Amino acid sequence: MYKILVADDHPLFRDAIVNIIGIKFPGSTTYETEDVESTLAFVKENDDIDLILLDLNMPGMSSLNGLLDIRNECPTAPVVIVSAEQEKQKILQTISYGAVGFISKSSSKDIIGEAIDSVFQGNVYLPSDIMRSQVNDTSTKKEFQVAPENISLLTRRELIVLKHLTKGEANKQIGFNLHISETTVKSHVSSILKKLGASNRVKVVLGCSDVDFNQYLKR
Repeated sequence: MYKILVADDHPLFRDAIVNIIGIKFPGSTTYETEDVESTLAFVKENDDIDLILLDLNMPGMSSLNGLLDIRNECPTAPVVIVSAEQEKQKILQTISYGAVGFISKSSSKDIIGEAIDSVFQGNVYLPSDIMRSQVNDTSTKKEFQVAPENISLLTRRELIVLKHLTKGEANKQIGFNLHISETTVKSHVSSILKKLGASNRVKVVLGCSDVDFNQYLKR
């Protein structure tokens, strides 16, 4: 099914992740590395890897330079950070450095599995508390601004989905709350990104933090 590299210097945590992958994505093949050097060596020989789960603090990372090195060596493989890091700005910085997600090591098995699945569906994954906490951060708002005329292009259903997105909800949760399928939510999100000119949902959340959805929904 998938080829997944688990790069972490803690054997017990690698075992836990491999176990989650085996349950959530049966038939997938997992590989393990324990530092940046062995990770770079692996991706040089395996450019067909489907996902890299990368510990932010393993030997050789040198802050985020290790992430940049791995992205440069294997630009086609999505990288998801799996870390105990709690500093919100650093977590967001991993996305700007090319990661497509951040999973906290304190997350439950179910959340880790759902996060990986979300990335495989083409989403950028961040913990919901990170998403919510950043919408009022003026330093991150400036990175992407949504034009009012573009918001006016959204349908009523897309506006409702966008409102839930700004709360940090994942596709599955939005579908549950709106009583629609996850596939339908994904379709709406794709349309929202296109109409707003955003490359990922994180930018949309940050750029729409000040939007008065009630105003638009009264149309």
